[in-house]
Amino acid sequence: MPKLDLSQIPAKGGSTYPGKLARSVDGRTSQRLGDAAGISQYGVNLVHLEPGALSSLRHYHMEQDEFVMVTAGTLVLVDDAGEHDMNPGDCAAFPKGDANGHHLINKSDALASFLVIGTRTETETGFYSDLDMMVKVADGAFTFTRKDGSPLTAEQIGDDT
Repeated sequence: MPKLDLSQIPAKGGSTYPGKLARSVDGRTSQRLGDAAGISQYGVNLVHLEPGALSSLRHYHMEQDEFVMVTAGTLVLVDDAGEHDMNPGDCAAFPKGDANGHHLINKSDALASFLVIGTRTETETGFYSDLDMMVKVADGAFTFTRKDGSPLTAEQIGDDT
């Protein structure tokens, strides 16, 4: 099955973020292309952002490389150096361990999409640049804490946790 039929791969929304933080990515869906193709060593996702939507909270990875390429529409990459317009064909790379927090925002009035390719590792640690939050991933489970490992507060995640 070398050729994928994108119309047959479901676009999934939602988030693993705790509490009210999950709402920060409302308007984001992704199609798990790598999973559909049976690829296991790295992830390949086609992410769609509605107008105003964020790809994620601004973050960086300690164990996984990440590469993005805009495929449709116009997005804004926000990283530690500021804002960068991204158009179809524009790419950005985020090597593991580089503490350059990043995310994409759709500031346009039309749907925009990007391809994201990243390493799959058994474990992962990520940090959120604009929040006192860390995530650890192991065995498919996401554990969110403050950067020092202590529990997140109700103020940070709201009452709907």
